[in-house]
Parts: sequence; C-alpha cells; structure tokens
Amino acid sequence: MSLLGLDIGISGCKAVAFSLDGATLAQAYREYRLYQPQPGWMELDPAEVWQAVSEVIGKVAAASSGDPVTALSVATHGESVVPVDTAGRPLCGFISAIDTRAAEQARWWEEHFGRERVFSITGMPLHPMYTVNKLMWLRAHDPQIFTAARRFLCMQDFVFHQLGLPPAMDYSLAARTMAFDVTRLAWSDEILDLAQIDAERLSRLLPSGTAIGQVPARMAAVLNLPAGVIAVTGGHDQPAGALGCGALAAGISMDSTGTVECVGVASPDLVLDARLLESNLPVAPHTAPGMTMVLGYTSTGGALLRWYRDTFGQAELQQASASGQSVYDVILEQAIAGPSPVLILPHFVGSGTPWMDAASHGAILGLNLSTTRGEIIKAMLDGVSYEIKLSLDAMEAAGIAIRELRAFGGGARSPLWLQTKADIYGRPVLAMDVAEAPCLGVAILAGAATGAFDDVAQGHARMVRVGRRYEPDAAMHVRYMEKYRLYAQVYPALSTLNHQL
Repeated sequence: MSLLGLDIGISGCKAVAFSLDGATLAQAYREYRLYQPQPGWMELDPAEVWQAVSEVIGKVAAASSGDPVTALSVATHGESVVPVDTAGRPLCGFISAIDTRAAEQARWWEEHFGRERVFSITGMPLHPMYTVNKLMWLRAHDPQIFTAARRFLCMQDFVFHQLGLPPAMDYSLAARTMAFDVTRLAWSDEILDLAQIDAERLSRLLPSGTAIGQVPARMAAVLNLPAGVIAVTGGHDQPAGALGCGALAAGISMDSTGTVECVGVASPDLVLDARLLESNLPVAPHTAPGMTMVLGYTSTGGALLRWYRDTFGQAELQQASASGQSVYDVILEQAIAGPSPVLILPHFVGSGTPWMDAASHGAILGLNLSTTRGEIIKAMLDGVSYEIKLSLDAMEAAGIAIRELRAFGGGARSPLWLQTKADIYGRPVLAMDVAEAPCLGVAILAGAATGAFDDVAQGHARMVRVGRRYEPDAAMHVRYMEKYRLYAQVYPALSTLNHQL
C-alpha cells in the first residue's frame, strides 16, 4: 500500500506516492500558466489546473500500482479563489494568491475595522491577497458573477469537488481567507457579516487529517486509482511542509523554497502578540494537531529564477536541453561564490513580510559595465535570502528563538543556495531527505486518518528523515552581513519612488 500526497502551487502541481516508511515510490510534476490580464491581476485557469492535477495523479497512481494507493490528501497554496455556479462550473478564472487587485478592499478594513481587530480575530495582517478581499472586490466590480456564484472555492475544496466529493477545507487553509476565527476554529461571523458574504457559500471546515469520503469509482478509474481510495483533508502548503520536514518543536523553522519562499515556526500555543503584527507576521493553525504556526515569507522565491529563465535564459534552456540537466542547475552553475556586489530587491509581485507592501516593485542595484551574469544570478539567491532574514530577525525580536532551519522545495536541491542561506542566516540549514515536504506532510495526514498510523506523531516518526546539514561559515557570515546591512536600507529608500512606478 502507498499514500499519495498532492501539492498544488501557484505555477504547477506535483504528486508523490510514498511507502509507509517514507520512501518515494513515484512522483510527477506539471506546470500551468499564470495569466496577467491587467497589471496586478494574476489568474489561473481552473480547467488547466485540474488537467495538470489529474495528469500527475494518474501518472503516479499508475507507476505505483505494485503498492496501490489507499488514501490521498492535498496541500495547496492559500488565498486563491474561484466562484462556481449551481452545477459546480467555474464562472471565471481563479483569482490567484499573488493577485493584488483588492487593494481598495484591504484599505476598507484598515479604515473601518482596524488592522489590530482583524489580527485579533484572524491572525492575519491586512493585505489585498486574502480571499475575503478578493470576494469583496468581485462583489463590487463583477456583481453578476458574484450573484451567480453558488459557492466560492479555494484550491483544496476545488480539488475535492473535482474528485466528486463534497467541498471541504481544513483550518490552516481557511486561515488564509482572512475570514476564519483562529481562536474559535470557525468562520468568523463578524468578518463575513461586514464583508457581506454568506458562510453557506463557503466550504465546510474540518481539521487537517479528516477523512471525507471515497473517491467515486468512475473518477478513480479515470485517474488510474484503485477502488476505495479515501480522500483526506490536508492543509495550506506551508504548514503541510512544516509537518513533512519535522518543524514541530520550538526552535526549528521550516524553510520552503517554491514559487514563494517561506519560513515558519510551530508552537503549542496560539499567541497573537502585538510584536508579530508590527512585523506583519501571520499566525495560523498548523496541520499537526493542536499546534499553531508563525510564518514569514517573500512572494518571489523560486519565481525569481523562473522569471530569469523565461526572460534571459534562452542559452541555459538550450544547454539544458542538449545535456539533459535541469535548466536551474545550468543557471546556478554560473553563480559567483560569496556575496554578490549586486543587490536585488525581490519584490516582483509586491513584498511579503515584514513590509507587506503589495505596491512595491523589484529593483536591481549596483550594476556597472563590469557586472557579470554570474553576479546577477547570485544576487537573486542573496536577495531572496536577505529578505527572509528580515522576517527571521522580526520573529526573534518577538521572542521566537530559531536554532536551525529545515529546507525543502525546489531550492533545497541546490547546495549553493542552502549554503548561502546558512551563511546569511548564521544558523544550520538541513536539507530534507524528501524535498517534496508538503506532499509528505499530507501523506502523513492521509495515513493517520485511514489507520496506516496510530496518529500523526507515529506517521511523522516513520516517514520524515533529515538529509545533509549545511553549517554557517563564520567568516562568510561576516561578509554577508556587510551586504545585509545595506540590503535592509533598500526598501525604505525606494518605497516612495516605487509606489509611483
């Protein structure tokens, strides 16, 4: 038997089948297109997303038929939402997580309700990306679609719906809507009433790791799944990854490098500290039972390398095609050692924590006629890592100690990037044996929900393993900190000009 974990990101999805001891039996990945019909708008085509999801499930299920899948669960990115009609058909594209069109709605909460009150209920700092703001925008600017919608589905409940099951959403993903009461673990009547959204148009809420039913036989056959596969609620991709990398104890931070770069620390207590709000650090339920997480992130992590690939990487794409290498390996082979003399502000779709400025733009500083391709490539790694260090510093200032980071995602396959992180953060960075930690995390949930494990803790103990450890180089850390002190001044110095671009 095997457990199937799905991870549905902003730019692509993956599926992995695991044995009960955590070995990878089969995996598949598919990209899909992110559409930008207007500045600030970023949409996903629901049909393209489902096509990719069905392809990765089908490929992995077929490849692991010798150890047939018995249960599956889903990790997804947060905030994205699609309205569907009474027949469950999408009425428009997904308004994606990195879409910032709802800036006016975020300001409304600031002016009429207050960011402190929003944080005290939802654990979320104000930002246009949250689902409730997208729905308020839809009601104001496309009332015909808003009125016609029977339900508003986020990515996890959309997948369950497509599988032929009742839509359901776990607490960790619900928190990313900014309509979820993190204390009561329920939809917030107060937030929804003010937003003029009926809770009946949202999905039912369940804890992570709850079995919701068998995949219908007809759909199972289409997806190469055996009969009787149980679908289980998963989680927001970051807490799911935290479970999959073992970030369950104080002092251990996850470090996820996908499209978005995210760090997060677990706690057994829900603490809505004002110092966290000052640095815009969200607090949300973990996928592990009875735990919460504090997250910090930058919206452009691995997406920055993808932008480079698509914009400047024609030569690297050709070389990768000829050699059979990953194009990202070809790109990173050119990076210089040590801190780049170039600084890159990675705000290519606005900023994440601690600034939470949706109107910020990216910047490249320090160019001259001697600047090399390798310096610019290394500056991308440095810039993302400097940006994350701002959030790590803010967590420590709020009393959250961090002694090590556990890395997963595409970026965790790069020894150069992991050593760069260790040298910048000044802490050990541990690569996980399984880079696809969100898939592993929800597979653990699937196993615990269906009796493969006694509980989540047993599943974690059996399936999660740490790989290579990257220790910080003290001398290199000093060099990086010289650059970091300059980097910390870039956003404040550019923000006024940035907002006029």
